[in-house]
Amino acid sequence: MPFLQRAGRAVSGTFFGVLLSVFYLIFGAVLCAAIISAGTAFQVWAHARADDRTGADTIFVLGAAQYDGVPSKWFQSRLDHAAELYRQGVAPTIVTVGGNQPGDRFTEAASGREYLVEHQGVPPQAIVAIERGSDTLTSAQAFKEEAQPRGWVSSVVVTDSNHSLRALRMVEDEGFDAWSSPTRTGPSYGTRTEQVQSIVRETGGLLYYEVWERRADGPAKGWGHA
Repeated sequence: MPFLQRAGRAVSGTFFGVLLSVFYLIFGAVLCAAIISAGTAFQVWAHARADDRTGADTIFVLGAAQYDGVPSKWFQSRLDHAAELYRQGVAPTIVTVGGNQPGDRFTEAASGREYLVEHQGVPPQAIVAIERGSDTLTSAQAFKEEAQPRGWVSSVVVTDSNHSLRALRMVEDEGFDAWSSPTRTGPSYGTRTEQVQSIVRETGGLLYYEVWERRADGPAKGWGHA
């Protein structure tokens, strides 16, 4: 049955050809994902070492956990750094941001403001507390809502070092001229393993934002960015 044998070989060749094509497609996709992830991780790592103290309208402090009005150690390190920038004359106003969890009596923003006044001696009139925002993105959006009527267009973003690139990207995408001065003290500086885990987590968070959450029409224009 030469005809059947040739037909069988043709079908077999086609089948394995399809399998090989699928393999190359999957391999290429995995390789691209690995390259993009590695490149993003390097950006997170490199940006964590930036410290731009150029003058701005505001110092924007991302919130973190608070316990019945007392900022967590993570939050305190951000607030301490913001107070240092304020004393250096980087900006005339510190903006704290962050809402609260169900059952909490205090917001992150309010507890941050109180800490700056009581423990860092920052004048109350130099602090604006935006008591909403449940994550980095909604905090950046809340900041924009307060900034527009006040005429704030530039800001120094203060947060943990590995978080700084993602936070900066979100603030810039809301239309601000912004740069980073992350804290370099506090519990966010852990062991080498914890640092690697933090970079991996922030890499995933930044990629998720870029793919799923970023504005479809690009960064906001018309008031912050020229």
